[in-house]
Amino acid sequence: MIDKQISSCAEAVADVFDGATVMIGGFGEAGSPIELIHALIDQGARDLTVVNNNTGSGEVGLAALIKAERVSKMICSYPRTTNSTVFPVLYKSGKTKLELVPQGTLAERIRAGGAGIPAFYTPTSVGTMLSEGKEHRTIDGREYVLERGLTADFAFIKGSVADRHGNIIYNKTARNFAPIMATAGRQTIVQAAKVVDPGELDPETIVTPGIFVQGVVHVAKPAHESEQVAQGVSYP
Repeated sequence: MIDKQISSCAEAVADVFDGATVMIGGFGEAGSPIELIHALIDQGARDLTVVNNNTGSGEVGLAALIKAERVSKMICSYPRTTNSTVFPVLYKSGKTKLELVPQGTLAERIRAGGAGIPAFYTPTSVGTMLSEGKEHRTIDGREYVLERGLTADFAFIKGSVADRHGNIIYNKTARNFAPIMATAGRQTIVQAAKVVDPGELDPETIVTPGIFVQGVVHVAKPAHESEQVAQGVSYP
């Protein structure tokens, strides 16, 4: 087996190129890999398409990446939440595009992409603006819309514990989108608060098998987005 541990977040994001599609785990604060995102800001890649549940909070993490004008398009379900002050401004100015996707559909598009399924039918957006321009089909008397699977050049996720082979367990709801994003990213990097030797994890507790992970970086004390937002922190 390959030792996949990477020495730093900077090294972990070094291969991200201009124009890349990047999936970033997290449901709001829960499971957001802030240190990897900040390293990506420092790295300098531009014109990114980012897939996430929302658009970040305050001026840290994903919101900081958007504020730095590195994101040309967001694919998400909740572009505006309580503390998402950055994205609405850039969207209205035309600097950042938006592909709005219902949350369940977003999860299934990522899962499908990771499973090698190019597209699927769903009734979710029928009769709304989100179905315009998409293929429609009636099956057993019900109308459906064709949605395409999502894949990405890179997936950045956050784990609670990982071993050096890339097997991951998560902290409760911080799991959210991470397992399916790991399968849909061509290069998946996990930041973990604890990294252990192979064999130390109970196989029955592993959620993401190491076969889906290309890199593991140890972040012993990850930042808490809500605390940074409350303190008015702005990155960089």
